[in-house]
Amino acid sequence: MENANPTRLAVAATLHCLTGCAIGEVLGMVIGTALGWSDLATIALAVALAFVFGYALTVRPVLRSGLPLGRAIRVALVADTLSIAVMELVDNGVMLAVPGAMRAGLADPLFWGSLAGALAVAFVVTVPVNRALILRGRGHAVVHQHHHGEHHPTTPAAS
Repeated sequence: MENANPTRLAVAATLHCLTGCAIGEVLGMVIGTALGWSDLATIALAVALAFVFGYALTVRPVLRSGLPLGRAIRVALVADTLSIAVMELVDNGVMLAVPGAMRAGLADPLFWGSLAGALAVAFVVTVPVNRALILRGRGHAVVHQHHHGEHHPTTPAAS
């Protein structure tokens, strides 16, 4: 990992984050919009689901590396919290900033275009965050240690 390009690693980490965030974000936005919820309730659901799916996509492979569930969860929390938070702040901010996006129905291209655009902007903003974390040995740098079996039972999961 020391010889890897930090920007390339940051892009990969952000794509990983985007996958979980997008699943939760889209699901939350669709549910909230379909049920006619307020903007706040819809965003709260979308954010909660983005964190759940984001963490789950990290925990699963870390568990496969042999870590017990508690440590795998700690690794995911340390690795993903800032990345998911930035992504969610940006993509929901964009959704709120696009006139009519939160009120557009599920059949309206404005809804889907705004959501796709918001996730794209969030990706661009989050890459430098993940790069900075990786350069400090944090974020997905910790997860990569576990993907490659480099964890040591006596060391903290995410020091």
